[in-house]
Amino acid sequence: MRETMTQHPETAAPAKLPGHVLVVEDDAVLGMTIEQALLDAGVARVALCASTEEAMQHLRDGRPEAIVLDVHLADRDDGWAIAELVRTLGADSPQIIFSTGAPQDIPADIAALGCTLEKPYDAQELIAVLRQAKPRGIISRLRGALR
Repeated sequence: MRETMTQHPETAAPAKLPGHVLVVEDDAVLGMTIEQALLDAGVARVALCASTEEAMQHLRDGRPEAIVLDVHLADRDDGWAIAELVRTLGADSPQIIFSTGAPQDIPADIAALGCTLEKPYDAQELIAVLRQAKPRGIISRLRGALR
């Protein structure tokens, strides 16, 4: 018996990078390094916010496709509160990448909302994570098919 293998279109090639990424990072040098790496990789729009308040304002003004989120910000030590807010946006919410030196500090239910990169990490790791297709539920796939 001969088996033929076919690739599903969604898994045949890595997903393209998001067009709009929000980087929430209070370390200015790290934030600018991430911003430049994303732009160099082909992300069209990168917004850099240093505080929870700035990030919330940016989320009110527009919806990024992905958020790189430092969970220990200078203004709040629970940066994952932004991830909790994003979760309320539903099935088409932005992809979340947590960035932290202490991943064990993120509550398990919050950590399940995205991927965690432990600092220090290489910018190429972040790019690889962003290229991974975001898992999509049945409702999101149906909406996409109808558009």
